[in-house]
Amino acid sequence: MLSVETIAVLLVGYLLGSIPFAVIVAKRAGVDIFSVGSGNPGATNVLREVGKQAGYCVFVLDFLKGLAATTWFLLPIFVFSEDPTLGLWGLPAAVLGHTFPVFSRFRGGKGVASTMGGLLGVMPASLIIGLVTWMILFYFTRYVAVASIGFGVSLPVSALVVTMVGGEGSHWGKVVLALLVMSLITWRHRSNIVRLREGTENQFDRSNASKSDTRTIFRH
Repeated sequence: MLSVETIAVLLVGYLLGSIPFAVIVAKRAGVDIFSVGSGNPGATNVLREVGKQAGYCVFVLDFLKGLAATTWFLLPIFVFSEDPTLGLWGLPAAVLGHTFPVFSRFRGGKGVASTMGGLLGVMPASLIIGLVTWMILFYFTRYVAVASIGFGVSLPVSALVVTMVGGEGSHWGKVVLALLVMSLITWRHRSNIVRLREGTENQFDRSNASKSDTRTIFRH
């Protein structure tokens, strides 16, 4: 049976993950993010359709909500638990909230930025390996989807290696968590995988990233 602390971390993690920063930031720029580009409420679509400033802002905010979901209970103001492994529950809850957010009718993003933030709180070594994997794949392919899927696949591999060598608390729950996160990220990119097979997936275009910089996220 789940403890009260675990339930609290799950609930807060889901609610934090549900905050639709892509929707909010795009709306400030006068854009309905669901009706432009890929229709995905995530940092990449915001960057392409609204501009670099807005896209980077969304990425940072999504990253921070993932981090908050895995660490908020450690702050002195809460003091109901000093067990950092509770964050293992907060990460999947935040990713689930980002993917199926209650605040935007359960239409969410793909959870990569939030996963990165959560990993910083509970599995920093896996985050570093995942980021390196992401950057290498993106550099050579220019496909954000390929880099993101590769990032997800790297997580259980790195978690297994780190656990076997005795790092990061040697917690096997982290391997299970990494497998769950990898599965969710891959599943959320299933439409991208189809487009990659068909040769219709869009590669990252620097000109698209800057085309709407004339807009501002503070426009009313």
